[in-house]
Amino acid sequence: MAELTVDLTYGQALFEAAQECNKVDVFAEEGRAMVDIFRNEPEFLEFIASPVHAAAEKKETVSKVFEGRVSQELVNLLYVLIDKGRAKHFERIIKRYLELLDESHGFSRGTIYSVAPLTDAQLASIEEQTGKLLKKQVKLENLIDATIIGGIKVYVEGKMIDASIQKRLISLAETLK
Repeated sequence: MAELTVDLTYGQALFEAAQECNKVDVFAEEGRAMVDIFRNEPEFLEFIASPVHAAAEKKETVSKVFEGRVSQELVNLLYVLIDKGRAKHFERIIKRYLELLDESHGFSRGTIYSVAPLTDAQLASIEEQTGKLLKKQVKLENLIDATIIGGIKVYVEGKMIDASIQKRLISLAETLK
């Protein structure tokens, strides 16, 4: 539970700092780029998250990699996370930051699961329908899930819309019992 608090607390603080210095979109773009670096170079994230290495050594490496390439505020956030032993949370902090950014623009992000990739037109139609249900603009990421047999599952704001064949079969089986 404490890990969730870390993401929420730092994500909120970063968002408020971005608003104060008028760099909301800059932090979003740079934060995504930094997350991509950590995903592509997992050893780098392991290094800065490891308690084995000294904080000064980690900060020096972070400085060499990021200073002058991203906002100093994001570098400073990484320094604080290193000092507090929370560098491994960086990706989730950026994710929370992006959620707050989306909320400030009046839309929510979610995930739609389907057996095969959806076309842009299908995705747009489902986003529109989901948006009407939630009374918000919705942006969905399409992920593949072969276990649903057919149909879709949509997750937005902790809510699930299950229009999968798997769900229909389970409902039918329960009805026949």
